[in-house]
Amino acid sequence: MKNEDQLKKLIVRLVEIQAIFYKKFGVDDIYSNSKVFEILLANRLNHRLVPGHSGSRDGKDKKGEYEYKHYKESSSNHSWTFNDFTDTTISKLRGCAAVVFAHVNDSSYPPDLDWFYLVPGEIISDYLKHATLKIKNTRKMINVSQKQIVTSMGIKKSYSKDIKSKNYYTKYLKEIFAIVRKMQKIVGTKEILTSNKLWEILVSLHTGHQILSEQKKHDAKDSLGNFYEYKVAKNFSWNFQDISPAVLEKYKEDKEILLAIVDKKKMKVLKIFSADAPNVIRRLKEKLKEKKARYKKQGKILRRLQVSLSKGDLKIIEASEIYSLN
Repeated sequence: MKNEDQLKKLIVRLVEIQAIFYKKFGVDDIYSNSKVFEILLANRLNHRLVPGHSGSRDGKDKKGEYEYKHYKESSSNHSWTFNDFTDTTISKLRGCAAVVFAHVNDSSYPPDLDWFYLVPGEIISDYLKHATLKIKNTRKMINVSQKQIVTSMGIKKSYSKDIKSKNYYTKYLKEIFAIVRKMQKIVGTKEILTSNKLWEILVSLHTGHQILSEQKKHDAKDSLGNFYEYKVAKNFSWNFQDISPAVLEKYKEDKEILLAIVDKKKMKVLKIFSADAPNVIRRLKEKLKEKKARYKKQGKILRRLQVSLSKGDLKIIEASEIYSLN
């Protein structure tokens, strides 16, 4: 109980910091989609943040706007990924002042940007236009490595130590990382600012589950060793981004799949639904089959094995509401 009370106090402070960020900088939802690491990059590069998440640029200065790509030292993939690129997204990169390909050193605390490549928008756009011609994967995904940047684009590595930071966001980052470090010690979960781990921890306060660290293939487990899959959304639409046979097979190991709705501004869990894994798997297969047929009829290519479960699907998968704030 003492740890839970301490955890709740830390969460309250995270909410307060997020509110301050929105009021001062117009940036909201700073704990989703690795947004904190974009703030870290902007801070070290003396960029101002561009409000928004996917679909918008990340930082800006007098020279223009910048797109950020980063990976952490602890990451299993030491390259930078462009997901779901199209001719339009590649063309739009030409409007960037540059794309920042950054390396975040998280082997020490707090994590920090140590080196990066600054690739002008026109150069990366032209490179991707030609490099992607032979790519056959339907997801249209490409990884860019250091070797490609140096040898194919002629860009030299830059170091953050050579930049005198104006510390636009330093005090907030220090407090956020300090709070997160305390939270990680309490819950025993690593990398909680990556993916949806922070929101899963909020949900776990109502389920009593242990949230597993990022590299684990299951999201949570209970005291008896049963595994669970968590899906967290802001409304009645839970996205399953990869429903390949391997992923569906993994779901069979879960006792239940939990679908939660979270208010990310107030960091409060609004509702939690629970459904047996076989029911969810069956419905995902049905929706994927329907989507494939619809795309085929429209003459479109299904690039990702992705579908969402909606409010109407709750009855079909026989989900039960196990928590409601109201």
